[in-house]
Amino acid sequence: MGCNGWGNYLPLPFKSLLLHKKVYKTLLKPFFFLFPPERAHHLTLFLLRLMLSIPGLGHLFRAIYRYEHPSLRRELFGLTFENPVGLAAGFDKDGRHFRAMAALGFGFIEVGTVTPEGQEGNPRPRLFRLPQDEALINRMGFNNEGVDALVERLRKGKPQGLIVGGNIGKNKATPNEEAEQDYACCFEALYPYVDYFAVNVSSPNTPGLRGLQDKEPLSKLLSLLQSLNHQTPAPRPILLKIAPDLTDGQLDDIIGIVRDTGIDGVIATNTTISREGLATPAAEVERIGAGGLSGQPVKARSTEVIRYLKKNSNNQLAIIGVGGIAGPEDALEKIRAGASLVQVYSGLVYEGPGLVKRINKALAGVE
Repeated sequence: MGCNGWGNYLPLPFKSLLLHKKVYKTLLKPFFFLFPPERAHHLTLFLLRLMLSIPGLGHLFRAIYRYEHPSLRRELFGLTFENPVGLAAGFDKDGRHFRAMAALGFGFIEVGTVTPEGQEGNPRPRLFRLPQDEALINRMGFNNEGVDALVERLRKGKPQGLIVGGNIGKNKATPNEEAEQDYACCFEALYPYVDYFAVNVSSPNTPGLRGLQDKEPLSKLLSLLQSLNHQTPAPRPILLKIAPDLTDGQLDDIIGIVRDTGIDGVIATNTTISREGLATPAAEVERIGAGGLSGQPVKARSTEVIRYLKKNSNNQLAIIGVGGIAGPEDALEKIRAGASLVQVYSGLVYEGPGLVKRINKALAGVE
């Protein structure tokens, strides 16, 4: 039996109203879609934090949206995840909102991508909706306040049972030849405060960054981080976040690099630079311009990458699956392909805050 505290005793119509995705899609989503995407993102998080600050309402909110079941627990990388559904990096770059987002029932939350020094990112507008495709295009460019600001927020603690990952990158001004120093800086600063690390070399929005996915520089970078990791009293799991646009040969290299460096796994996948098969008119896509595409259009490719990595590593590679998860069946598809955990981002925009609970209930076999 699932355990949801006194949320089990809330009037069913009230719970259904807040959880039903049709309510979100017909009432809340049209309201938020009146605003530019980046402003809507900040407004949503402001309202969430405001509601959770009201005495009593925070408990009620958590009771409605959280779902607990013993079968959801996962042991991976030496960590215990209360459930396998996580919030992908990029949603909470500076660690301002992970405590509030935990109320939606996530088993883990990844903060960042963070860089050593704060940076503005790319000029606005830099986040775009493609409603016909249930997709987003972003070219945020690692906008964040810097690793020291993130550390100050993380040192205040986290909700009990929540796993927090730190997604790390390099500053735009840092040449690839010196990128290792940026990643090492972020690793050392965040080490006391996060449960695992995600090494982001796959964003398409920092010029030249994806060059770090090549075999030689990637091996050097991950070897350095592992060396630093093994000098600590309690090494943290290190995961590599990869692009969906890699060839089979490059994926074979990734499998070998993970094996040779001894890192703990892969996050598959980041956003894609492909624009194939979109329902959105080509002229509109062209007008939007460069950026990483996420949401439903990347779902099939991310699943293909997961399946390829799992099969060609002889089922030895631990994988977090992300890309186009907008419902329980999408999450199950990733898990059947070989993912042990999943992450969502764009699906929250189009499906609403009840998404996490719907996925967890399905994974627990009660829906």
